[in-house]
Amino acid sequence: MRISNLFMGCMLLLALASCNRTESTLNVKFPQGNPKDVIPKSDINAFVREQLNKTGRFDWKMASDSMAWSALVQGDSILSVGYQPAGVTDLSKTIDKININDAAWEAARKQVLNIILENERQNNPAITEKDIVTYYPKKLPVFDVKASHFSTVKALRASGLVRYAEPVGYGRYMQTQDVISAKATVTASSSLLTFGCDSNLANTALVAGVDYTNITPGAKQAWNYSYHNIPQAWTQSTGSNVKIMLIDTGVSPDQDNLGSLFNQGASSGRTIEKLATFPGGTPADVCGHGTKMAGVLAAPRGVNGSSAGIAYNSSLIVVHAAENVVILSPESVQGIGDAYVLGGDNTSVKIISMSMGSLFSFGHVTDGIKYAYNKGKLMFCAAGTTNAAFAGFLGVVYPAYMAEVNAVTGVKDNLTSPCVDCHSGREVAFTIVMEKSTTGINPLTTAATGNAPSTVGGSSVATASCAAIAALVWSKYPSYPRDSIVARLQRAGSNSQNKNGQLGWGVVDAQKAVGN
Repeated sequence: MRISNLFMGCMLLLALASCNRTESTLNVKFPQGNPKDVIPKSDINAFVREQLNKTGRFDWKMASDSMAWSALVQGDSILSVGYQPAGVTDLSKTIDKININDAAWEAARKQVLNIILENERQNNPAITEKDIVTYYPKKLPVFDVKASHFSTVKALRASGLVRYAEPVGYGRYMQTQDVISAKATVTASSSLLTFGCDSNLANTALVAGVDYTNITPGAKQAWNYSYHNIPQAWTQSTGSNVKIMLIDTGVSPDQDNLGSLFNQGASSGRTIEKLATFPGGTPADVCGHGTKMAGVLAAPRGVNGSSAGIAYNSSLIVVHAAENVVILSPESVQGIGDAYVLGGDNTSVKIISMSMGSLFSFGHVTDGIKYAYNKGKLMFCAAGTTNAAFAGFLGVVYPAYMAEVNAVTGVKDNLTSPCVDCHSGREVAFTIVMEKSTTGINPLTTAATGNAPSTVGGSSVATASCAAIAALVWSKYPSYPRDSIVARLQRAGSNSQNKNGQLGWGVVDAQKAVGN
């Protein structure tokens, strides 16, 4: 499973919208005081694409008040509002230490909420906090509200108490029906939220000795492990006493190798926890992606013929934080932000891996990542996967381009060419071999059920693989701080002497990173 479909869908829609401006300015009846004209989605999408083309990223702070409001009312009308008391600067350095229930923070929250209520009450004086607030986190200074007035957006964005006010759900409403270009036809009969998921069935075409090797006591080793000297690294470390958190779509309740059989064969003395931060969700994987990533990270080196994970003696926490690999909905933003806080607060978690991303940045997710970073967590994020035409255009996606995380992408078995659909760019830290040049076969992982492996590609598998190699290293050097683990990975990269502008430190040699 790849981040692919998500970005291909989004970028096709943005690209087509920028070339096809037949949609006229909308004249919609809104409450008195709002602008008469709403900026159409096609123009908003074109602006997003323009900013991505210029800077490689998109933040709603780049848009005007009118555009942010237009996106809000043409989406789900949910604003994500980050706040802070007057005089606070550079919150990123202290976000893990604040208490949002302290008087100053509580006062700031109430002041910001009053700004919203004052403006939203213009046509309905009876509106209360309960009517408009849809989400409050426990530790981060942010909340979500239902809003529709232009004056609300304008006042919030002008306030020194507001760090961001984002139309957080616009992404899942940005598509139109039957968008056509010279390159492709996209029928958006279903939401972009359906992208990135599949049934995660076993791959019945795998060839023994070519696509995998049988290893003791009765497991399969993916073909790409040899390119990273993972079998040699296993003689020194198998990931014991390191706990990894996977932020993804959950884990299949029908996969015993990630459940009751997590300890078997050469894997023992470890734990797997299954949690959910996605609003209303359970730990169960209804997408397939999370199960695949969990298998790459830490599936057991067992006795039943299943595929062995790279860190097969590491403990694992799998968090169902989003509905798929696309971060587009307020629910996914909430779930991911909360998951990073959860990982940050768990002192036993050393590494956090997330193979999800978005064209948009989200203040709430950024807050969560900085929270976890300040708590000393080593984090890996997928650089992005889409079709070959857009991979070069987009570069590294959010949140992988953040300085607090290590962006990972995939390369072919020639060690230097990005996979057909993989993104690259100056923010990439490491690469993982995950695509055969001749057959296109990807590495093995755990299917939704049973012992026969499935396969997985893109920067998703690269990210989970790199996080697992980091677990091998940290297991060998448990007293090392995070930066020392990263330094060992860098020195073990194929570009260790000269960092590449597109592929970072290059292909990681796990044996060299672990050392003797």
